[in-house]
Amino acid sequence: MQYIATFYSHFGAIRFKNETKGITSPRLMPVPRKLSSSCGTCVRFSGAADWTIPEDTAEIEQIVRETDLGYEIVYKAED
Repeated sequence: MQYIATFYSHFGAIRFKNETKGITSPRLMPVPRKLSSSCGTCVRFSGAADWTIPEDTAEIEQIVRETDLGYEIVYKAED
């Protein structure tokens, strides 16, 4: 499955890309127009069946799963 994670800062995006276990093909890219982001950078990646959201989510704004109908929210930071 393909996922997109958005972040509050560029540092958070880079850290997620380099340190998160269980994801494959992480790629930094601009945030798609249908998703908003504070920093404009997201990480698009594939997740294995055993992939879990990192415990340290302070920099993560949201994680969505790409579907045929658009995006499905997997994780969203509380306001």
